Amino acid sequence: MQKLRLGVLGSGAGSNMQSICDAIADGSLDAEIAIVMSDVKDAKILDRARAAGLPAMWLDCSPWKTKLEGPGEDECIRLLREYGCDTVVLAGFMRIVKPKLLQAFPWRVLNIHPALLPSFPGTAGWRQALDYGCKVAGVTVHFVDSGTDTGPIIIQRSVPVMEDDTPETLHARIQVQEHAAYPEALRLLAAGRLSVEGRRVRIAPVPE
Repeated sequence: MQKLRLGVLGSGAGSNMQSICDAIADGSLDAEIAIVMSDVKDAKILDRARAAGLPAMWLDCSPWKTKLEGPGEDECIRLLREYGCDTVVLAGFMRIVKPKLLQAFPWRVLNIHPALLPSFPGTAGWRQALDYGCKVAGVTVHFVDSGTDTGPIIIQRSVPVMEDDTPETLHARIQVQEHAAYPEALRLLAAGRLSVEGRRVRIAPVPE
């Protein structure tokens, strides 16, 4: 077992970070959050982090709007290393991460996506699924690679689409599964049970 030291990157409310905090607090996840960073100065994820007594910092990602590259990426890597992080958790981070960060933490950058990948990558996956007429939606936790929502899949959880669903109601039910799936994926990582073989993530059985 390895106690993970997590660096969390987020752009919004931080509910997935909160679920990880809760799992750490109740003893079901052997990890600690070392630092939380956001590309949005007033993001709620930073407020949540400060309320939990965690280091919380705004990350200046200018001049780019949609990616983490250049000086912002360098500063992100510097801070992750300074705070002793061994794993990077993207929790609603609305930027494309680039190879430099991925190479600094090989197969240790995780993301959560509100759809059953490879279907509906990009933004608002739940809305894409609803608009397409899917009967089943869901959530995916995956390792990050150089593509957009294309990395090897660790865990998926399905969510039925109801006849009267709106984007808001479907998203709310998907988030319930997100908050269970992310700590679960991190538990598998902490236990040394994940290995990447090509496009597949193999989950080793629980040692006897």
